[in-house]
Amino acid sequence: MTQVPADFTSDLIRDLLRDQHPDLAGLPLSLGARGWDNQLWRLGDELAVRLPWATESADELLLKEHAWVPGLAADLPLPVPVPQRLGVPSERFPRSWLVTTWVPGEPADRVPATRAEEAADALAGFLTALHRPAPAGAPAGRWRGGPLAPYAEHFEHSLGQVTERGLAPDPDGIREVWADAVAAPDWEGPALWVHGDLHAANVLTADGTFCGVIDFGDLFAGDPACDLSAAWALLPDGAVDRFHAAYRPAPDVATLRRARGWAVLRAMGGLLVADDGDRGLPNGKSTWGPPARRALERMVASAGR
Repeated sequence: MTQVPADFTSDLIRDLLRDQHPDLAGLPLSLGARGWDNQLWRLGDELAVRLPWATESADELLLKEHAWVPGLAADLPLPVPVPQRLGVPSERFPRSWLVTTWVPGEPADRVPATRAEEAADALAGFLTALHRPAPAGAPAGRWRGGPLAPYAEHFEHSLGQVTERGLAPDPDGIREVWADAVAAPDWEGPALWVHGDLHAANVLTADGTFCGVIDFGDLFAGDPACDLSAAWALLPDGAVDRFHAAYRPAPDVATLRRARGWAVLRAMGGLLVADDGDRGLPNGKSTWGPPARRALERMVASAGR
């Protein structure tokens, strides 16, 4: 097998299409985005090609999407990229890849939602539809599907990093939120479908509200608190309570406490990725900073609620 190229070209991708999906090879092709795991290329008006280019686990995540997302997509109220074709490893490119539907919109880390009520209702409606019991054999969460307690060391490391770099708005307040989240009862309900990676770069906006959700590579069955944490980073000011009121079934106090813990972990990670971007380091993304800071400020403000 050949080595994965550090970057891709339209010629390479068109050659892959000619080899395995020749009926699509003549469609217009342009680079859409370079994500954490995959590159996304727009293919014609309605399709996209996703190819792993950074992490070793990306193949597994794409295969998971190919297996499970088509059965979920029809019941979701926001558009999601639905796998249409699978590309298999070859001499030309030694990893699996996908052709999916194209979902228009701008990533929320670049164009945040501004219409508070509409955005809260859209996010609540999407997660209400997604968070249904998963069938036997559904994938388990790689690291976000269970209790928070095993992440104590990760929390301490992240808090140390954001504090050392001067990124934490209130380290003591962050620690208070985390301690409360870890003390909350664990999820005792059925294992629900969970997106697992609802940060701002994976939620799309248009006209001030959410218009799509992408990247289901971390899809798993488990505790919905991980997804509910996204409200504090994604929504405009004053919309989090409306989101909780619109989400069904209404989340109990323990679930919201755990969700705050996940929000703290995700926000600290976002701050570190943004800081790496500000310093020009590989995989750094400066646009992750504002939603991460907003989430941490909201977490600290919500301590004790």
